Amino acid sequence: MADQESVPTLCQTVLDCTDARALAEFYRSLLGLVYRPGDEPPEAGQPDERGRDWLVLLTPQGARQIAFQQVAELPESTWPQAGVPQQLHLDMTVASVEELRVQHERVLRLGGRLLRDAIDDPDEPLRVYADPAGHPFCVFVA
Repeated sequence: MADQESVPTLCQTVLDCTDARALAEFYRSLLGLVYRPGDEPPEAGQPDERGRDWLVLLTPQGARQIAFQQVAELPESTWPQAGVPQQLHLDMTVASVEELRVQHERVLRLGGRLLRDAIDDPDEPLRVYADPAGHPFCVFVA
């Protein structure tokens, strides 16, 4: 094992997207995160310079969590079918099946869509969703 002082620290997960502001808003609302200072949405009617390039979301305590990188085009994952693999997905946990049901409604209300429903799995109840940009993510009971 490498010496602890020589090991890098994972800073954040970065998602490519064609609308960084919209995807950042989805995850900000879903996960209760806040924008890095300076990345907040502009006043109404003002241009969104930051939202056309790179945005970072933090925990309310200030730890980096997820960032969004604007790209010109991005093929949506076709998972679970073949074609375009997911390449990466986010895992989120809740404490109970009832909380999984509550979060299901929130995900759909925020613009996510259900890809797979395994809420009845006796070992690991879960649901797999696509965010508004098509990135798959899981919410499961742990």
